[in-house]
Amino acid sequence: MTSKNIFRLLFGLAFLPFLAACSKDEIIFDHELPQFETRPGLMLLEVIMPQGTNTTDMLYIAGEFNGGIDAALADPRWQLEKASGNDAKWGIYLDPADFVEGKTLADGYYFYSKEQREERTLRNEETMHTEAPAVGSRLNITVSRWAAYFDKPLNPDEVVHDGYVIYVVDNSGYDELTMYAWGDAEAFGGWPGMQPTGTIAIDGTTYKFFDIGEANKNLALNLIFNNNGNGQQLSDYAITLDKDYYLELTPDGVSEYDPSNNVVHDGFAVFVADYSGWDELYLYMWGDVNDLNGAWPGMAPTGKQTINGVTYTYFDLGEANIGSNEHVILNNNAGMQFDDAVVFACDRDVYLELTSKSVTEVDPETYTGQGGTTSPEPEPEPEPEPEPGPVVPTVTYKIYVEDLTGWTAFYIYAWGDKEAFGKWPGMTSDVTEEIEGVSYKVFTVEGAGESENLIFHDNDGTQYDAFNITLNRDYFIVAEPTSASEKL
Repeated sequence: MTSKNIFRLLFGLAFLPFLAACSKDEIIFDHELPQFETRPGLMLLEVIMPQGTNTTDMLYIAGEFNGGIDAALADPRWQLEKASGNDAKWGIYLDPADFVEGKTLADGYYFYSKEQREERTLRNEETMHTEAPAVGSRLNITVSRWAAYFDKPLNPDEVVHDGYVIYVVDNSGYDELTMYAWGDAEAFGGWPGMQPTGTIAIDGTTYKFFDIGEANKNLALNLIFNNNGNGQQLSDYAITLDKDYYLELTPDGVSEYDPSNNVVHDGFAVFVADYSGWDELYLYMWGDVNDLNGAWPGMAPTGKQTINGVTYTYFDLGEANIGSNEHVILNNNAGMQFDDAVVFACDRDVYLELTSKSVTEVDPETYTGQGGTTSPEPEPEPEPEPEPGPVVPTVTYKIYVEDLTGWTAFYIYAWGDKEAFGKWPGMTSDVTEEIEGVSYKVFTVEGAGESENLIFHDNDGTQYDAFNITLNRDYFIVAEPTSASEKL
């Protein structure tokens, strides 16, 4: 045993009593330590602010107890004070005698930054606190994020996602965007669904992204993108949550988006699906020109790009080097390398799979990840023409609606075996008929026994599920402001 090892052993033995005396529960971080003195008759809130909160910012508390944010911004009693010895901790003293209309902190409150707006949860949802300290004592509270955090594109290398991700290029034109889901579950909460988790810049394109949650993995869902429940929505888009999705929204609907189209390369490129486990990756070239694009270890990666679901590290070789015959050496600048990973004339893009033991050229059209390829699916055999079945007659039925909603417009949308009244928003009717002294709106629809779920709405954000019907008879329905019933 060397003297260095003896020193380490003695140091470790000396440290054991300290470790034994400190349990996990006893560890207290600096930002959790009290920073303000309590005061008789006052409540003390000590608030741990999120990273990125400027020490010069003006922070406020708002809720029903003080009349809301507009009242709070106009009254210095509701402004927080930064702790003198800790930039992450702010405090405020509250006198219950100042609370309005008998309200308390239990009625809900939140914190507001003049620079970065209201506080949000880690999933970009509105948050409301209800905890309250006793008079003369303190309470620690943590603010997770400010709303402005979700406005700016994040660095994808710094984001840890919860489950798979839905990336959206949002050209919908909506002032606000939310995503609702139905199918195996109402996975993202009730209508209108969840707001984007944040925005992120990948290969020069900015996406709004939704972390869908590990618990929702493999669910079959229908996504409805809408303007936060304010009367506009796109057609349903069916997915299975077994991968990340890239989608583009336009006023006409939802379509799959290919992120590989975002990157403009300088000349041809070498794409590396890197499963080596190396800490660093470099590309060195020799041949017609030695040290092309840099002396050993060569050039660092130009960037990353996802193609057909596989993420590649890529090296742009340069427009000026097209046609140069070169040998490519992949290495980690620390003793590991693969000579002649490819030898070519810089006249095409090259796709490689790199592991700790080998490098292999792959076809990006069929390559699915480490060691994986997919073969083109054979052309299916044409199915025999089905025998003609009995002809089911289609007849016309009428839906009579006694409209007691008070809405300025009345629409019926149906989903089920078919969209009986057409695409959203469905059908409205100017046809009325008086029967036994009751005036009805009359909707005519073709049917042959289909099952339909009716949604009554005003095409301006107000709607409710009515009930299920079968298109095999006429219906008389009373429509109230929040529910409907059939007249039997």
